[in-house]
Amino acid sequence: QLQVVESGGGSVQAGGSLRLSCAVTAWTYNGNCVGWFRQIPGKEREGVAALYIEGGTTYYSDSVKGRFSLSKDLGENTVHLQMNNLKPEDSAMYYCAAAEGACGESNWNLPATYYLWGHGTQVSVSS
Repeated sequence: QLQVVESGGGSVQAGGSLRLSCAVTAWTYNGNCVGWFRQIPGKEREGVAALYIEGGTTYYSDSVKGRFSLSKDLGENTVHLQMNNLKPEDSAMYYCAAAEGACGESNWNLPATYYLWGHGTQVSVSS
């Protein structure tokens, strides 16, 4: 059964770092895009970063560009989100999602692009 499982959340002080991991577990995963979103209560889910696996292209929101970076471990079907220089406004529930097809500049940050979601992992950054 195809599943997406996040791990690595926690609490840090501003300026600190966390590494989130997204494991896509299944007999086979034929999709080609893994995205990270975050959400705080009362607000819409926000696209943070995405990786187009086949091409290796990465996408980042302006709010995290230069601080967050994606990497992949295809042997483990895992995508990592390294988050550096964290700010209090980065505090949110972070979700990983898998898309059935490719993603690109026009759709990587749209929740509708993704069909499988994890349960989320909480990130809290204190000032």
